[in-house]
Amino acid sequence: MKLFFVKRHCCSLASFNPNNSVKHPSDKYFQILHFCRSAQLVPAIHLLNTLHVPTLTSSSNKRFLYASLLQTCTNVQAFPLGVQFHAHVIKSGLDTDRFVGNSLLALYFKLGPDFRETRRVFDGLFVKDVISWTSMVSGYIKAGKPECSLEMFSEMLGLGVEPNAFTLSAIIKVCSVLGKLRLGWCLHGVITKRGFDSNSVILCGLIDFYGRIWQLKEACQLFDELPEPDAICWTSIISSLTRNDLYKEALHFFYLMQRNHGLIPDGFTFGTVLTACGNLGRLRQGKQVHAKVITCGLCGNVVVESSLLDMYGKCGLIDESQRIFDRMSKRNSVSWSALLGVYCQNKDYESVIRIFREMDVSDLYCFGTILRACAGLAAVRLGKEVHCQYVRRGGWRDVIVESALVDLYAKCGCIDFAHRIFVQMSNRNLITWNSMIYGFAQNGRGGESLSIFYEMIKEGIKPDYISFIGVLFACSHSGLVHQGRKYFNLMTREYGIKPGIEHYNCMVNLLGRAGLLEEAENLIESAEFRDDSSLWAVLLGACTTSTSSSNAERIAKKMIELEPNHHMNYVLLANVYRAIGRWNDALKVRQLMEDRGVKKIRGTSWVETTGNMSSYIDVVDTDISCRKCP
Repeated sequence: MKLFFVKRHCCSLASFNPNNSVKHPSDKYFQILHFCRSAQLVPAIHLLNTLHVPTLTSSSNKRFLYASLLQTCTNVQAFPLGVQFHAHVIKSGLDTDRFVGNSLLALYFKLGPDFRETRRVFDGLFVKDVISWTSMVSGYIKAGKPECSLEMFSEMLGLGVEPNAFTLSAIIKVCSVLGKLRLGWCLHGVITKRGFDSNSVILCGLIDFYGRIWQLKEACQLFDELPEPDAICWTSIISSLTRNDLYKEALHFFYLMQRNHGLIPDGFTFGTVLTACGNLGRLRQGKQVHAKVITCGLCGNVVVESSLLDMYGKCGLIDESQRIFDRMSKRNSVSWSALLGVYCQNKDYESVIRIFREMDVSDLYCFGTILRACAGLAAVRLGKEVHCQYVRRGGWRDVIVESALVDLYAKCGCIDFAHRIFVQMSNRNLITWNSMIYGFAQNGRGGESLSIFYEMIKEGIKPDYISFIGVLFACSHSGLVHQGRKYFNLMTREYGIKPGIEHYNCMVNLLGRAGLLEEAENLIESAEFRDDSSLWAVLLGACTTSTSSSNAERIAKKMIELEPNHHMNYVLLANVYRAIGRWNDALKVRQLMEDRGVKKIRGTSWVETTGNMSSYIDVVDTDISCRKCP
């Protein structure tokens, strides 16, 4: 089986002959090792062709020779030659050796085209030590299968193999990805008990773990206890701050590590900081970091360039993002995902789908972005196709993609299907909960929306700004006035979340629908957004439904005063006049628009058609006046 497995890879490769006779095998043996240490694989192979391996007096020399050659193949990324060495290792019977086996495993783990082949190599090892198990735990993380990493770790402990620092570091990362809070705490205790708490690699992993599970206090405490944190530790805490939306603090730490400690940021540090700049919308500061990237010679770094195009996209410079992408010498799934994200953030969903179809790489993470685009277009049929593609490519239990699926089906009216996916999810993050809360609210099932919110609180998940938008939206569309007031006050009093304009919109709509127009208007007047016409537009809608024409006229005029160049304010006032039969006043509003040079913007709609994702239908700019007018 092994020979057949290797033969599949070797049939078209240039071979070498290790059996030619030589006069001084020992001298050439050491020379080959020297070439391997210098990463000079070609001279090592040429010399190996003149070496008669069986003349080596010690079997340890043979195994060390092939272990070194395999490691060199891994280091110089010469996978085809490594496969040929694998064939000769099997032929020589050295595959039973622990060192050679681990070198083979490293080759397939780092360079192999499919992790299933790495698993076959692992299963074929005669001796599996902690290095072998650690390689598999790390490999499954790299392959996007953290659950399998956890299974390997459990199996390893069951066989009595003691983990080392690298194993613990890898499994901490698994806990971070899967959000395994209790297991992470247990591992932290094991690390302290075994004296690994001074290992900087493990501590960086713990900082990252606590940052990912929203336990920033513990992350900062670990960082503060470090006597002399290196650049990797600084990057971990900056990343944790960014992940917890503390972007200003992340930028402060970035400048602090350079100014006070003289540390040089690496590509991952720059990538994290650029993300912070993008989320803050600080274009000028982002350009300064970009200049620093250039002076550090990191322009060709795929992580940095992906973060750059993401930063410019979040600042609204889509063309600049596209230029950076076009100039990239090397692209990977992260680059393509970042570009998809740029267009998705700027609501150019048609471009997202076009780029997705043109991609020459398809990472499972990309499916989350394309599904968000389908949700934005309400293109449920296309979304189902993408869902099927994701499943066919081996996607399973990815919290980002499954959260996007919940959002897609909820927005497209398939709320029961969305709930089914939600219930079956083994791991849920805050985005998942918010999608389900908002999905039930959008589909008029406010009671179930609030039930999901209660369940989220019970699970220990802290609600955020978006969570309360969904809750208040549910109250608004279900007429739950008492609950709406309760949650509006609760978000500030208990969770320290300052209400935004979206929360005020929901509350004004809730009070207006209940006929409490005076309370709704008082709420607007007390808000810092009192001069935003969108709030008054919500109240105007409530006035129209309650047939309060005098209030409706007053509010519509106020909206025109606040935003005299916005066409919808004139349209709404004209609609008020038409509703109460004042046709001449409606015509005067039209004339006022023309006198002020305000033009009505033509509306657009999306239609999902067979063979085509969607198309624009321009809505004709109809006259505001009614045909019944003389």
